[in-house]
Amino acid sequence: MKELIDIDGIGPILLTSRSSIKRLSIKLRPFKGVEVTFPLGTRPKSVMEFVNSHRQWIINAQQKIQEKEDALTVFDENTCFNTRSFALRIEPHQNPKVRIQFAKGFLHIHYPQNMDVKTASIQEVIRHGIEEALRRSAKSYLPTRLKELADLHGFTFKRVFIKNLKSRWGSCSGVDNVNLNLHLMRLPDELIDYVLLHELCHTIQKNHGPNFYKLMNKVMDNRVGALEREIKKHRTVIY
Repeated sequence: MKELIDIDGIGPILLTSRSSIKRLSIKLRPFKGVEVTFPLGTRPKSVMEFVNSHRQWIINAQQKIQEKEDALTVFDENTCFNTRSFALRIEPHQNPKVRIQFAKGFLHIHYPQNMDVKTASIQEVIRHGIEEALRRSAKSYLPTRLKELADLHGFTFKRVFIKNLKSRWGSCSGVDNVNLNLHLMRLPDELIDYVLLHELCHTIQKNHGPNFYKLMNKVMDNRVGALEREIKKHRTVIY
């Protein structure tokens, strides 16, 4: 059972009860608001007492969620989103389902024309489509480019993995496996190479001490400082 109610000072709350739920709980997610879940058969009075006992916590959490919503990228027909291998195109269509097509350098996302493109469910599909297109492009390009740079500068590595990393562009394990962020495909070529060479240098120098930066500057023609400043202008996430 689901019921949407409005509580003064909090706003809309979705009440959800199911037999599989064992206890009362509160969830808040960006663009999805507040949801209170509880076991089937729980008295309405008990539910309201639970909500009121957590009123201040909900209000504080709403403020934090609002900050996240304000920081999120909202994709629509006017969004300019270009990567190394594709450009995003978002358009409405008459089909009742979202359709994603990756072809000829474009990621086409068609959404039902009777729905607002800013709806949370549509935004989730768009983000998923972007991530999968980035993953496909990254798997095609990054391992090959990493091998080229390794051969050029005399590095060796064991395996390379493409991941959706949230806080870093790449990493190198103690056994010389290289992890690369699929979002590298959003960067200019020289910054992609910077990250790949950074991880390759870690196959020899495992920390960020003076010898590491000496090696980095050697393989990057003393441009490490400038490229470090440039890459800080980019985020590892798009929303």
